[in-house]
Amino acid sequence: MFPSISLAQEIGLAVLLVAAIVWFTGLRHTREDSRFAHADPAAAQGLPMIPAQRGSAAHPMESVELTEAEKQAFAGLVRTIPLS
Repeated sequence: MFPSISLAQEIGLAVLLVAAIVWFTGLRHTREDSRFAHADPAAAQGLPMIPAQRGSAAHPMESVELTEAEKQAFAGLVRTIPLS
C-alpha cells in the first residue's frame, strides 16, 4: 500500500481504520435510537429509568428509629451544611 511503511504498520493502520468505522457506526446507531425514543413520550413511559419511590411503611427493613441523641447529632450536622 504505502512504500515507506512496513507490512506490520499497514496491518495496524487497517485494523485502526476498521475499529474507527465500527465505533462511528455504533455511535450513529446509538444516537438514532435515542432520538426516536424521545419522539414518542408514551413509549418512554413503558420502562421508567428510576423506579417509583415507595413510602417508608413499605418494608420494616427500610426504616430505622433514631434515638434522641442521634436526632440531635443529625440536626447539628444539617446545620453545618452551607446553603448556597
